[in-house]
Amino acid sequence: MGKIILFYKYVNILYPQQIRDWQKGLCTSLGLKGRVLIAQEGINATLGGTEKAIARYISETTAHELFVDLDIKFSDGAADHFPKLRVVVRPEIVNSGIPKHITADMGGKHLTPAQVHELINNKPENLVLLDARNSYESAVGTFKDAIKPPIKNFRDLPGYIDENADVFTGKQVLMFCTGGIRCERASAYLKSKNVSQEVYQILGGIHRYIEQYPDGHFRGKNYVFDGRVLQHANNDVLGTCYFCQIPCDEYANCINAVCNLQFIACATCRATHATELTDAPPVAQNIATPAQHTLASFALCCSPTCKELVQNNKVPVRTKAHKVALPKGSACSI
Repeated sequence: MGKIILFYKYVNILYPQQIRDWQKGLCTSLGLKGRVLIAQEGINATLGGTEKAIARYISETTAHELFVDLDIKFSDGAADHFPKLRVVVRPEIVNSGIPKHITADMGGKHLTPAQVHELINNKPENLVLLDARNSYESAVGTFKDAIKPPIKNFRDLPGYIDENADVFTGKQVLMFCTGGIRCERASAYLKSKNVSQEVYQILGGIHRYIEQYPDGHFRGKNYVFDGRVLQHANNDVLGTCYFCQIPCDEYANCINAVCNLQFIACATCRATHATELTDAPPVAQNIATPAQHTLASFALCCSPTCKELVQNNKVPVRTKAHKVALPKGSACSI
């Protein structure tokens, strides 16, 4: 077993392409897989590899003057939790939909996990908890009584805040996300509305909170953007099966690569909706023909229509059980 690390830092990077080339070479030499997003505003990374390789990566990266003080989060895992290595330069390290002039240094007050736990234990009447993540993330785990915006993309959160400003008026707002990065600028955006009494964010996000309080106020599982899909916190099951609506929190993707819907499916429905794969002509790169596969646990279709298309070889099929369905145009978020 190896390690998965995630980190981000908002820092001015004058030459993102040079940092990209250095990071790609370093990760490749160490056999790491995952994603490293670089922009002039900073870096956002999730990587997996052997413990030795991860340790070498951290040593090399934190030796750089821009990254000496990275807050790196660790989980058990491996490079195989990622389909490949991607190191790219982007306009933003998270696709936020937030105006550029609203920056991370304008964000809400950081609270440690201990401070968050104490705040919720002694919850003020005007405290509101806001889940800054997408609906498919909050469906399987969130803080008790949190507001869960019905959004499919993080970039839709500013619009939700605009449309629901009255909910946050005069309130103390505790915003949270997976590892903290999305809240940096999202909390700044909420603060820019000048309606809330105070805006907080969790230092290190859900990840750091459940490290210290696995059976605390966060219930269920923490959704992550790699092959693990879910990070266990406690035994609460918040989700429901897409087909039969029984309690369940195991995600699957429709094997129809054109659809690729991500949905929750219980063991019974996985067996019922499993799709037998047959021979088919070659298809797109990184997507296998049905001839390359046999019936597998991830060979699921979300609907009779998709099942018919797959069985009649009308569409390409996905090759990876752990491929996460990211909304078009989104970046990995932590």
